[in-house]
Amino acid sequence: MSNSRNTVARSLHDVGAAGWFGGALMGAVALNGASKDISDPAERSKIAASGWARWTPFAAAAIGAHLLGGTGLLLAHRDRVRSQSGVGANTAVKTVLTAGALVTTAYSGLLGAKLAKAGDVSTEAGTVPSDATPDDVAGTQQRLRILQWATPLLTGALVVLGAQQGEQQRPSQRIRSWRKNGS
Repeated sequence: MSNSRNTVARSLHDVGAAGWFGGALMGAVALNGASKDISDPAERSKIAASGWARWTPFAAAAIGAHLLGGTGLLLAHRDRVRSQSGVGANTAVKTVLTAGALVTTAYSGLLGAKLAKAGDVSTEAGTVPSDATPDDVAGTQQRLRILQWATPLLTGALVVLGAQQGEQQRPSQRIRSWRKNGS
């Protein structure tokens, strides 16, 4: 890849991050939220888990695109990451946040699969137990209730940091760094 144009890598990186963020946020707000509207309490968590299972292949594709594009951009801009002021720090923070988002996504998937196997269990919503919810299922739901917000928070931060990196590529920013470093 050329250092001057990285359209494919940037598109994979940005569209992947957008899909990962948007899917996680939609699931937390709409899918898990709407599950409380299902009239049968025994169907609520099962329906939410089914919706998440349907989203999983698309989420995996979005994550894969983001990682592939990010790797391409990192390789194409490795000199800037090493030498331009602020780029290395941004890249390090993005790497940590990406790892965190991968962990929260994977753990959410494991907990969601566990919830799906619980069968017909009465709940208030996909991630909200009721008084009749068994303790083990309630514990799983409570962990998912936290994770449903952690993933969009982390991936949203990735989108913002990606925008910042785009700004760091402006000629004025590159010249300022060049003058500062004397390169």
